[in-house]
Amino acid sequence: MPTKFHQHSETTKREILLAAAKLFSQKGYQSVTIREIAKKAGCSHTTLYIYFKDKEALLHALSEPPLLALKQQMEEVLLPGNVQSEQKLHSICILFVRFCLKHRSMHRIFFETKSVRVDEPQPELEINKLRIDIFQLLKLALKDCLPPTIEDSALLSSSRIFSYMLRGIIGTYMDSEEPLDVLMERLTPTFNEAFDVLLAGFILKLRSE
Repeated sequence: MPTKFHQHSETTKREILLAAAKLFSQKGYQSVTIREIAKKAGCSHTTLYIYFKDKEALLHALSEPPLLALKQQMEEVLLPGNVQSEQKLHSICILFVRFCLKHRSMHRIFFETKSVRVDEPQPELEINKLRIDIFQLLKLALKDCLPPTIEDSALLSSSRIFSYMLRGIIGTYMDSEEPLDVLMERLTPTFNEAFDVLLAGFILKLRSE
């Protein structure tokens, strides 16, 4: 059974993470200080350092669990089965859109703060390894829908463009007050049509080259 000290410790840690998430989403990661986070969490900055060595550790603690869950969901979609490649691509994209709209106050923190290129071979931060893994899953889903002769450089370019479209969709509905489930049910057919149109354009371009 957890001791009172352990329970208090977990509560303090949780309050620090909640304060950091709120301040990061409101002011941006770069603008927030450790002292601000500690004040909002109701503790001293020295107490905060007991749990997190720096602001980067807070970024990791907030971002890694949800990103890892997204990655695992995407991996499940790509498991071998009877589902066609285009359906897998649709599912991967819808998962990503839903994730970002569900975490709309934090999705830029999750994907953009201290980020590196998606083709960085050896990212230093664990969070960037996870971000790149997620991009690679999108890339793999797209590859299975394109001609097998596609070159690596063209696949990377196409995957980036697909990612740009997803970010555009997310940005369009970022401030929507419509409930997420209602929004996704209403617009998923349109999203899937957009995925198909972009995919058809890639295929047509590759065949004409």
